[in-house]
Amino acid sequence: MDSSHESRITNHGFFVTGTDTGVGKTVIACALLHALVAAGLKAAGMKPVAAGAEPGARGLVHDDVEQLEAASNVAGPREIVNPYCFRAAIAPHIAAEREGVVIDLARIELSFRALARLADCVVVEGVGGFRVPLGPGTDTAQLAGTLGLPVVLVVGMRLGCLNHALLTADAIAAQGLVLAGWVANHIDPDMAAADENVDALEARLPAPLIGRVPFMPAPDFAAIGRSFDDAVRQWRARVSR
Repeated sequence: MDSSHESRITNHGFFVTGTDTGVGKTVIACALLHALVAAGLKAAGMKPVAAGAEPGARGLVHDDVEQLEAASNVAGPREIVNPYCFRAAIAPHIAAEREGVVIDLARIELSFRALARLADCVVVEGVGGFRVPLGPGTDTAQLAGTLGLPVVLVVGMRLGCLNHALLTADAIAAQGLVLAGWVANHIDPDMAAADENVDALEARLPAPLIGRVPFMPAPDFAAIGRSFDDAVRQWRARVSR
């Protein structure tokens, strides 16, 4: 990837990944969109691959995609916001194989570019964890590498998160990507030694903690987004230099 291509892509958004599935990537992506919109930017959410959709009036409907669109202030065509959508709530490479579909990273990149032309910033939400397979020889890490975006890591704060977070950070670095920051999302309200776990990650992850989200049965995206305001201001300052 040449440097001009990398700079152009980097200035257009973030890739939100997680330590596992069910750690709150959509919550954090939507909150980040709210923060970007509040900062006066045209912001769009994107979910390149989604599995676990239901039939609707416009075809398959996926909750994550609906929430990302609702949090955006730029409306892109559904086929570029969510290029691949599968009905079965299973690993995406298995869902794709069952439907006779090949997930093409080049198609996703073209969709991203089209959405980036409409917005100042695109928040791309991955699927599952960072190394989830998308097909033979293809995974989410390669998708993130294709887009070349700085990564925001969502750490689901629960037992085992330290190992998952540190391994994910290593995988992000191995892909040649920048870890822009991480979010401690407290998905287990009864997690023992939660503060000490956050401290351990702050000492070991090579990126700033941009937000600590308490357990919320019904997350308030706008309220969470306000906790990202400082990080968004710093990111904007770096990009504008």
